[in-house]
Amino acid sequence: MTVRAPRRILTAAATALLAAAGLTACADGTGGASEPGRVDVVAAFYPLQFLAERIGGDTVAVSNLTKPGAEPHDLELNPRQVGQVVDADVVVYLSGFQPAVDEAVEQNGGDRAFDVAGVTPLRDAAAGGHDHDHEGEAGHAEEGGGKDPHVWLDPTRLATIGDKLAERLGKADPDHAADYTARAGALRTELTKLDTEYADGLRTCQRREIVTSHTAFGYLTERYQLEQIGISGLTPESEPSPKRLAEVAEEAREHQAGTIFFETLVSPKVAETIAREVGAKTAVLDPLEGPPADGDYLSAMRTNLQTLRTALDCS
Repeated sequence: MTVRAPRRILTAAATALLAAAGLTACADGTGGASEPGRVDVVAAFYPLQFLAERIGGDTVAVSNLTKPGAEPHDLELNPRQVGQVVDADVVVYLSGFQPAVDEAVEQNGGDRAFDVAGVTPLRDAAAGGHDHDHEGEAGHAEEGGGKDPHVWLDPTRLATIGDKLAERLGKADPDHAADYTARAGALRTELTKLDTEYADGLRTCQRREIVTSHTAFGYLTERYQLEQIGISGLTPESEPSPKRLAEVAEEAREHQAGTIFFETLVSPKVAETIAREVGAKTAVLDPLEGPPADGDYLSAMRTNLQTLRTALDCS
């Protein structure tokens, strides 16, 4: 990623440009725009957009700073997007995940910001299993001060974030506070059902190790007693060393892994290399950093569950 000084210059310049021109923030092809009579919510990336739309309902207009198909780790903001942050009633983001958003919020978000990282404790990047045996080789400690940001992959944690977001929206729009609370409660019910489906569906599997191209599934594997063997680090573009590739291949053979998982927003080449080496197939396991091609968070998580059950030979 670029250094922080140019971001500060860009942010300040963009803010000044927007103010001088009297422009208002509008959508950048990534969601709704500011609308009269509705709470203007800016979400940093897809799972937060999903939460804001489900909890906000018709009384909010939600914009997503990360375009569909873009890798959110690498987001850089253009002047229009900075303007969205400036004009928003609520900015929903996860500090430490997207430095450009952190910068814009710090300079322009102020008391309108809702930081997901402050709601529920984040995992240490080096916590548990084989997730981070290659610390330092693939950039694992580069985000969030050594914290794993992918908290949305645990449905129970996402439900807690939803409850707190409802409170924050209620402060911004007291007339509809009860509605936000009710929608968050309904979403919690759905997420609890999803959590039960995962727990039941992954309880009896012949294997419990998953080999992933991007080390994004620590919350999911922790929640459902699986073990993640990551090829690359928390940032999906980080390049694993030849030593790490050999280690992962050895672990895949040891655990008789029949599937090597890759994701939709980055190249599958590394996963395919390991799969060829060990005689396995590849499959998509979606970290939901961007919107799924079909459906929403809930349906994509259920697709992930079926993919895991097939790969792990679950009864």
